[in-house]
Amino acid sequence: MDVLSSRVLLHPTDPQATTAFYRDTLGLAVYREFPGGTVFFLGGGFLEIVGRGQAGPTADMALWLQVRDLAATVAELRQRGVEPISGPKREPWGLDEAWIRDPDGTRIVLVEVPAEHPLRVDVREHT
Repeated sequence: MDVLSSRVLLHPTDPQATTAFYRDTLGLAVYREFPGGTVFFLGGGFLEIVGRGQAGPTADMALWLQVRDLAATVAELRQRGVEPISGPKREPWGLDEAWIRDPDGTRIVLVEVPAEHPLRVDVREHT
């Protein structure tokens, strides 16, 4: 399989509220809009808000969003009315994390990768 692009699809119970949350509250840039949906940039991928869901989110799924400065991001989101459900804090695996929810309850982890974390190691130096 040769994957050329990818995106996460969310089917919210309230598409307008969810689209406004990702666009206005989180400040994600819009990649494209079409009748019935909006696609947002998510770093190396995309998030598509499309259609209308019935069941709501599952605890088995979460969005992982890496940010440059977790403390500043959380402070900015608090000013916009978003209170983290946990964090920010350094987790045992070495990442700084804070958790929030979108209007439907979809869990979102905001992650800062500290400079000394293995995810920041340039693997080309070790080959």
